Amino acid sequence: MDWLSYDSAVCSIRRTLDVVGERWSLLILREAFNGVRRFDQMRDHLGVSDAVLSARLRRLVEAGVLEAVPYQEPGSRTRNEYRLTSRGHDLYPVMIALLNWGDEHRAGSDGPPLEVVHDGCGEPARVEVRCAAGHVLDSARESRVSPGPGARLR
Repeated sequence: MDWLSYDSAVCSIRRTLDVVGERWSLLILREAFNGVRRFDQMRDHLGVSDAVLSARLRRLVEAGVLEAVPYQEPGSRTRNEYRLTSRGHDLYPVMIALLNWGDEHRAGSDGPPLEVVHDGCGEPARVEVRCAAGHVLDSARESRVSPGPGARLR
């Protein structure tokens, strides 16, 4: 495939980055995966401004990655908490891949600050790339790109 002959505007990576490709969006997703669902808790834990957090949450809800679920504490107004949707849960391997890469290449001298382990056996969670036949691909050199049904020539 001559990559440069195809329109990169329809690339799935590009479209994904339109939703989650901003630093705060990924950090909000990290919070959601770790059970933090309320605006104030996210804001305080992340150290992000109200305006930025509101904008990112709105974008993630619009994209169907999070859903806003109303709740009300006694004596307070109704507010929303933000829960992962099935689309959001589908980003779990992406988050683990980013964590694994960071642990390998960006951890401090003391090592990784946290570990994600399988509840069943206690072993660290890792991401693998597999073809539909079950073969593990260890590098990009073991794959090739070909035009899909949505590909467009430039």
